[in-house]
Amino acid sequence: MSWILTHSGKHFDLSDPQPDMVDVLDIAHGLSFCCRFAGQCSWFYSVAQHSVAVSELVAPELGLEGLLHDAAEAYIGDITRPLKLLLPDFRAIERRVDAAIRAAFDLPSSHSPEVARADQILLATERRDLMPEDPTDWPILNGIRPLENRIHACNQNLAKTKFLERLVRVLQS
Repeated sequence: MSWILTHSGKHFDLSDPQPDMVDVLDIAHGLSFCCRFAGQCSWFYSVAQHSVAVSELVAPELGLEGLLHDAAEAYIGDITRPLKLLLPDFRAIERRVDAAIRAAFDLPSSHSPEVARADQILLATERRDLMPEDPTDWPILNGIRPLENRIHACNQNLAKTKFLERLVRVLQS
């Protein structure tokens, strides 16, 4: 068995993901229950809330891509970057899931540089606001300044609502 049962009752095949298996309600639900940083942050902070913040940081025409930049994690979970680098097979699965999602929403085949930069800015901000104090350098954040405003983490239900509200806004623009 290579599929998972989604919140909406669909089968999502991880070995052969197809655009017609993608459901934005499953994405919103899955990301809202998926905690960033392997749950090691000071408060629950979902990938859904992170995705909304990335979407709001980029130009309006990139809002949908920003919102869905981590959408694959709704189906495969959020694995921390250091672990993901050790798992080439997992990264291949993630690329296939991401490709199916991008096709379902008619997004470019790879992340726009602006979305990647916004993702890094959010990472720097999340590190400052949600993680324990640690003087160790994170090389991926060299030259990246966090946002001025602080992050206030919200619960899963509010994160899901914000995600879906942001989706409606970007689709209407």
